[in-house]
Amino acid sequence: MSKRAERASATAPPLYITMGEPAGIGPEIAVAAYRVLDGRVGRRALKLVGDPAVFRACGRVPAGALIDTGVRATCMPGKPSPRNAAAVTAAISHATQAAMRGEAAAIITAPIQKATLTEAGFAFPGHTEYLQHLTGARRAVMMLASARLRVVPQTIHIPLSDVPAQLNAGSIFETANIILAALQHDFGIAKPRLAVAGLNPHAGEAGTIGKEEKTVILPALRRLRTLGHHVLGPLSADTLFHDAARRHYDAALCMYHDQALIPIKTLSFWDGVNVTLGLPIVRTSPDHGTALDIAGKKKADTRSMIAAIHMAATIAARRTKA
Repeated sequence: MSKRAERASATAPPLYITMGEPAGIGPEIAVAAYRVLDGRVGRRALKLVGDPAVFRACGRVPAGALIDTGVRATCMPGKPSPRNAAAVTAAISHATQAAMRGEAAAIITAPIQKATLTEAGFAFPGHTEYLQHLTGARRAVMMLASARLRVVPQTIHIPLSDVPAQLNAGSIFETANIILAALQHDFGIAKPRLAVAGLNPHAGEAGTIGKEEKTVILPALRRLRTLGHHVLGPLSADTLFHDAARRHYDAALCMYHDQALIPIKTLSFWDGVNVTLGLPIVRTSPDHGTALDIAGKKKADTRSMIAAIHMAATIAARRTKA
């Protein structure tokens, strides 16, 4: 490395990877990804945030790569405990605050065990909502992305029976605007194209199989089009994700969780990335859970974590240039 490159590397804020659920595969894939990438992506170093002992139990890591939050976790692989909730949330909070101060270029969060955190009194459904709270963002949006597809669910972790009542034109309009802005600024697409799925079979079949397309979704799309945005829909979800259809859009806005996540996990199960849009910081995560059944068995696949690290670095670089 040249002296100029060394100076640039020394001043480039690092990428922070949080511990996640210590009883899951998060620490294991964080350490494994660190070692595969030799501790850096380009000029940005990788830092592991959490209880150093948890990371060291997964493999050898240089002391300089560990950021100690001062909150300890004691656990057995595969057996999460509410007692570790403070250590889990401390890692997320520490990394987020570092990114807010510009000390970290981005954060990559290892999976958390939501049910265990809830048992401990954690007041948020997941990472997305917690990060929105920590950063003071007006609205955070969950996108799942890969080289093959980008999807956003309009509603996330709610019962399917509650979805219709949660949909409204204003919220769909706001979500779409956040997606379109991210496609431009974070993904480098000058003129982004957004496909919007209908809620009902065949996108309501002209109102004969449900009215939400006409009364809720279409009014939002008309507003977007008056602003000059390239928006397609409402479209029938059953024909939205095949190869030919995907050539016509850069991201798809879906009305509920499984409508978005089934196609992305079918197409990109091993390399999908969860990226949070609408935050003042860059945050990505592997598109999978804690995999308690294989924790500590050296069976975890690192591809989604490595993809999340690379995507975080790419988005951070684009924001730096903006």
